[in-house]
Amino acid sequence: ARSVTSLRATELKIQPLLAGILVMLALYPVNLMVMGGKANIPLMNATTVFQALDPVLGGSVLAPRAPLFIALIIILLIQVLFYLFLGTRLGLALRATGDNEYMVRASGIDSDLTKLIGLAISNGMVSVSGALIAQYQSYADVGMGIGMVVIGLASVIIGEVVFGIRTLYRRLTAVILGSILYRLIIAIALMLGLPATALRLVSAIIVTIALSTGVLGSHFKKLTKRITLVPSDDRGGQHCSRSHR
Repeated sequence: ARSVTSLRATELKIQPLLAGILVMLALYPVNLMVMGGKANIPLMNATTVFQALDPVLGGSVLAPRAPLFIALIIILLIQVLFYLFLGTRLGLALRATGDNEYMVRASGIDSDLTKLIGLAISNGMVSVSGALIAQYQSYADVGMGIGMVVIGLASVIIGEVVFGIRTLYRRLTAVILGSILYRLIIAIALMLGLPATALRLVSAIIVTIALSTGVLGSHFKKLTKRITLVPSDDRGGQHCSRSHR
């Protein structure tokens, strides 16, 4: 899907956001065809990856936490593999394309190809995530991915702001921790008695705050500078008035 989006944006010169929207619209009937024409498929009796530790844990106390361990192992494995991949020449080209496409073109690298590869890899990760969610929830719904783009954006921004992005491994870790932090905020909102119908409002507020952290941070720095400068100016003015006398 992301490969088609990239081809539309790079070869057909369609605006990237519009190309993504068109592909999302085209994928709806494709997903229905894959699901046999059903909008919802139960997976209650299907064997899932979250049952892999059942023979090991058995009836122990950790058995109910087996899905958490499986998810943690998969996340760490993907993080390590992605970290190793981004350290290769192709991975460096992908990172450079995201930072400065014009510099990459000047270096003789086909930026259209790197975009295609990057979007294909990202779509593969999205597919793995969707498969894990469907197996964990024991059902697959054709509309369960709606709104995940906003959640993913908020998770990335929250992770980068809170945990920092100085190194590559720290950046990858920040993305994972940001998604966990986002879900914790939603869980806390539900624990405080917020109705489930208001979750979209909470998500919109979180995304707004995450997107405006740069502006809010600069305003906060300016405000702190003014607070620290005002007393010193007052003391200086008093000192000058005393010396004048």
